[in-house]
Amino acid sequence: MTESGSASFGDAAGEMANETEVEVPQEGASASAGQPDAASDTTSDTISDTTSHASSDTTTDPGAAGGTSGVDNWLEEGGPLEPEDFADDGDAVGPSAEVRLAERTADLQRLQAEYANYRKRVDRDRQLITENATYRVLSPIIEVLDTIDRAREHGEVDGGGFKAVADQLQSVVAGLGLTRFGEPGDAFDPNLHEALSHLGTDPEVDVITCKHIAKAGYKIGDRVVRAAQVLVVDPAED
Repeated sequence: MTESGSASFGDAAGEMANETEVEVPQEGASASAGQPDAASDTTSDTISDTTSHASSDTTTDPGAAGGTSGVDNWLEEGGPLEPEDFADDGDAVGPSAEVRLAERTADLQRLQAEYANYRKRVDRDRQLITENATYRVLSPIIEVLDTIDRAREHGEVDGGGFKAVADQLQSVVAGLGLTRFGEPGDAFDPNLHEALSHLGTDPEVDVITCKHIAKAGYKIGDRVVRAAQVLVVDPAED
């Protein structure tokens, strides 16, 4: 009975050992059901990077979108341009050489006309500025010339140093463009003369005539600085 009981006890112990045997996890398997495998993550990242690179290459391919020549991409990257980059589409029809030549010729003619008008305007303005400056300088001197004329009428400028000064002053103002006008016997012109008085009629004249000059007139070019102050006579009536 002792040997039979011992054998039965050994068999029962072996069966219990087999039932309680712990299953060893395989290499590369997950430690727990809730955590993903590291090798699986690496494989997913590789596939994602490959797909991203393929999509990027397809998007940045020059000429892929709309059949463009890639000129814009070359300009942004600073690359050289080739003649074919500027080639027009076969369907686009540009203006002929004769039309372009006519347009450029018209542009040049218009530009030349504008420049010619600009030069004329500048020359006219420059001349006007010069005349205005001369007018402002010489206007006060007219009164001095009137004093010299009255002195000459009284015989006070016939000799001596005063005559030399008077002659030199008149020569200087004449060189600056100030000219004198108004002499007895001139036909009366309201644009040049200012009638101070009317002396009646004169059978020797045919039109209204300046009989006496009270003050001479002066002008610079065609611009009247001061009208001549005169006394006039009318022609005799028939």
